[in-house]
Amino acid sequence: VQLLESGPGLVKPSQRLSLTCTVFGGSITTYSYYWRWIRQAPGKGLEWIGSIGYAEDIYYSPSLESRTTIGRDTSKNQFYLQLSAVTPEDTGVYYCVGADTIGAYWGQGTQVTVST
Repeated sequence: VQLLESGPGLVKPSQRLSLTCTVFGGSITTYSYYWRWIRQAPGKGLEWIGSIGYAEDIYYSPSLESRTTIGRDTSKNQFYLQLSAVTPEDTGVYYCVGADTIGAYWGQGTQVTVST
C-alpha cells in the first residue's frame, strides 16, 4: 500500500487548508483499515489529527475537532482533510497514514505553511 498527499503548500491565515491522500495498492474500504491524518510542527512531535475507518466511522482529536473535517471519495480511492481558520501554529508537515492489524503505511508527507 502506498499513500500520496496532495494540496497547497501555502495557506493564508484564517483560510481553510485542504489536503487529499490518494491510496495505491489497496482499497480505502478494505476491512480493518483505518486512515489517519498526522502532522508535525517544526521542532515538535507527531500530532494525530483524526481518522476515518473502512466503514466511514470518523474520529477527531479533541483539540482540533471544532476546525477539522475528514471524509473520503471511494470512487477515487482518496480521503481528505479540511482544517478551517488556520493560524501559523498549523504550519508543519502533514502525513496521511493507513493502518491495519499488520502495520502502518505512511505517505511521504507534505509541507504546509500558514503565512501571509
